[in-house]
Amino acid sequence: MPDLREGGGTPYPTSTWPGATSTALRTAFGVPGLAHPLLAPAEWSALTRPGTPLHWVVLNVSDGPGTQPDPHCLEAAGRLRNAGIGVLGHLATGHGTRSVGELISDAHRYTDWYQADGFLLDRCPTDHAALAAIRRTVSALRVTREDAHIVLGHGMHPHAGYAEIADQLVTFSGPWSDYRFSQAAQWTADHPPGRFCHFVHGVPHRHLDEALRIARWQGAATIYLTDRTDRGGRTGPWESLPGYWDDIVSRIGTGVSE
Repeated sequence: MPDLREGGGTPYPTSTWPGATSTALRTAFGVPGLAHPLLAPAEWSALTRPGTPLHWVVLNVSDGPGTQPDPHCLEAAGRLRNAGIGVLGHLATGHGTRSVGELISDAHRYTDWYQADGFLLDRCPTDHAALAAIRRTVSALRVTREDAHIVLGHGMHPHAGYAEIADQLVTFSGPWSDYRFSQAAQWTADHPPGRFCHFVHGVPHRHLDEALRIARWQGAATIYLTDRTDRGGRTGPWESLPGYWDDIVSRIGTGVSE
């Protein structure tokens, strides 16, 4: 992956995986975690269709890596890697309540079993008080895998200091009813779009163009938009692909959203 620092802002570590494209320039999907491959085989297969614009996919076996290698997840992760798509292990931070040791243990399982290219730290704290602890966690993760691609799953705009310690930040995760009236924090203008991810659920098909424009205006190059709504459960609205998946793949893959 090219050095994302070319767009300006504070220097930070970068990561790479075979065949990956730069998250600095082109809008593409970051899939926050589908249902288990045994329950959603067609959805996982759709991710590796030629021409699908994907930066990475989060693998969430059982709110983490599980207690032993899962053959269905091994197969799904292998197909993604063979297609040049990054596989990120889901690490649940519990809003900063889980210890570094617990997170590193999960990270080792993801790398040992699934050869994960990096990690999504879900429910990551956003305040300045937790910044030092998350910095230590990220440093420890980079010991586990030096070139790990680290995404901090804040779900909202955190303190600006978090941008210094990770490859990408999730600065929005929530419903369309909130997203359409949202605004980017002023400090994000100091960084290129490749630094930011937006996950939006409940987006009606008729508002797809508007949602894509908002992501572009707010400077988020990694996105996931779905018409599914939050019905609870482990993966919530992300458990299946949106009903308009083929349409949005076509729009982003041909540059219509740019």
